[in-house]
Amino acid sequence: MRSILFDSPVSRAGYLYATLVALVWGFFWSTGRVERRGGLVVFRGMPAWAFGRGGSCVGGCYLTNQNVTDRILEHEAVHKRQWQRYGMVFPLLYLVAGRNPLRNRFEIEAGLDKGGYLARGEHR
Repeated sequence: MRSILFDSPVSRAGYLYATLVALVWGFFWSTGRVERRGGLVVFRGMPAWAFGRGGSCVGGCYLTNQNVTDRILEHEAVHKRQWQRYGMVFPLLYLVAGRNPLRNRFEIEAGLDKGGYLARGEHR
């Protein structure tokens, strides 16, 4: 079952669908610069209600207002890979992992320090 859902044509299709939805969402709501950085399509100038926390990775897109640093983009690139691996199952897995980033395995894998969840120099 895992091979059907994870790192498979099914998960790839889910990733592409999520990317398409995020592209439409980003182009519709973004009022800032749109660029390709670190393998992500980055949409700046998004209204605060259009993404979670400091920004959200959906498929191959990163939606944010102005939270764009090299460290953040490295963190979000890991989330992109998670989308590729899990496809449309990823949002459910993320929800089950919990909203607390310090305990969420996907945030931990992406790097809590790079994601801005730890004070500079603090490591977990």
